[in-house]
Amino acid sequence: MAAEIKPVPVLATSASANRSNQKKPILLHKIEGYEETVNQAVILPGEDGVVAVCDDRSVRVWLKRDSGQFWPSICHYMPSGATSVCFTKQVWRVFVGQENGTISEFVLAEDYNSLTHKRDYLSHHARVTQVHHASTPSWILSVGRDKWFQYYCAVSGKRLGGHICPAWAYCLEFDFASRHVFIGDASGQITMLKLDPQPDLATSNTTTEQQAVGVQQITVFKGHSGPVRSLAWDAGHKFLFSGSEDKGIIAWDIGGQQGTAYELQGHKNKVMAVCFSPIGRKLVSGGEDSMLWIWNMKAKRIETSEWTESSTCQRCSRPFFWNLRGMFDQRQLGLRQHHCRQCGRAVCDDCSPHRSVLPAIGYEYEVRVCVECNKSLTDADRVSLAVCQEAKHSILWLHLDEERGRLLTLGHDRIMKIWDVSPLLKNDA
Repeated sequence: MAAEIKPVPVLATSASANRSNQKKPILLHKIEGYEETVNQAVILPGEDGVVAVCDDRSVRVWLKRDSGQFWPSICHYMPSGATSVCFTKQVWRVFVGQENGTISEFVLAEDYNSLTHKRDYLSHHARVTQVHHASTPSWILSVGRDKWFQYYCAVSGKRLGGHICPAWAYCLEFDFASRHVFIGDASGQITMLKLDPQPDLATSNTTTEQQAVGVQQITVFKGHSGPVRSLAWDAGHKFLFSGSEDKGIIAWDIGGQQGTAYELQGHKNKVMAVCFSPIGRKLVSGGEDSMLWIWNMKAKRIETSEWTESSTCQRCSRPFFWNLRGMFDQRQLGLRQHHCRQCGRAVCDDCSPHRSVLPAIGYEYEVRVCVECNKSLTDADRVSLAVCQEAKHSILWLHLDEERGRLLTLGHDRIMKIWDVSPLLKNDA
C-alpha cells in the first residue's frame, strides 16, 4: 500500500499573513535594448513615455506605440557619458548632466520628436550625479563627484552660488518654500544649506580653490554608516528620507526641530533609491537586493532605541567575556553581548532567544528581542506597515509619476520596468 505524504502546515506569523494579503505593484512594461549602463530615467508626466540617459552618451526619449512596445522617438548623443537627467514639463526643458561635469539644457518638442540645444552650464569638473530644476525660481541645482553643489539661474545662465562637500556628492533635494537644499554624500552625512543667491560674487567657472558663496550651511545630519545614495522630501510634513549603502533608510523629522529620526529596515543590501508620494504619504525604496518596498508613513512610528553598553547582561547580570573581574567573582566564563532591538538593553543569548518583526520601530524582518519585551508584544504590534515586492532586477534608480500612479525602476541589468502602483498610493491603502 502506497503511503501518502502530506505537507506539514506552516503557521504564518501575523506580519507575514498580513503582507501576503496586501496589494502589490503590477508590472506593466519593460524597456530594454541598451548595451551600456543606463544611469537615470524619468517618466514623462501624463504620457506613456520615458527620458533615459546612458553611459553610451545617448539621451533617448521612449514612447509607447500602438503595438504596446516602447520605441525611441529621439536618440541624441552627448559629448561625454550622460549621467543624470531632469525634465520639467511646464517649460518643456530637459537638463542632462554629463561625465565631464557639464550640464546641457534642451527644449523638448511638444510632439516628443526633437531636442533643441539651448545652453551649457560648466558646473562641475567631474561626473554630475544629480541635477534638479526648480521652475520657481528658475534655478538649476546640481551635485557631482568633484564634491561641489552648484546652482545657476536658468534665465540668465549666471552662477548664483555653490558649496563644497566633504566627499563625493551623490544626491540632493530642494524645498522651494524655505529655499533649503539637502545634499547626501559618500561620507554618509547629509548637509543642509540655505540658499542666498550672490550672482555678483559667484563667477561663471568653478574651481576647487574658489570660495563658496550664495549658501549658508545650517547643519549636518549624521546617522548613516555608508554613502547616502538617494534623498526624498515630504514638503507637507517637513520630513527628509535618506537611503544609504548601509542597507537602511532614515526618516528625519526636519519640521519638528527636535532631532527626531525614524529608521526603516527591510532591505538586505544597499538602498540605492527612494521617492515619496504625498498621496497617502507613501515612501518607495529600491535597492541592490532586487526588492521594492512601499512604506506607510502615516502610521505611528517609534524611534529606534539606543543600544546601551554594559559589562554584564542587563537581564540576568552574568558577565560578558571582556569583564574579567565579573568572570572571576561569579566563577564562570564570560558570555557574548547582544542587544534587544525593542528596548536596546545589552543582553546575553539566553535572555534574548526570541525573534520578531517590529514594524513600529521600522524592522520589517525578524530581529532579536529579549524575553521581557517578547512577552509585551502582541499580534497588533507585529502587523506590517510596508508592502514588499520582488522587482527581479537589482535597482539603482526610481522615478514616480504620482498623478498616474506609475513607478519606473532602473536596474543594473540595463532594463527599465514600469509598474502600476496606483492602488498602493491611495489614502486607504
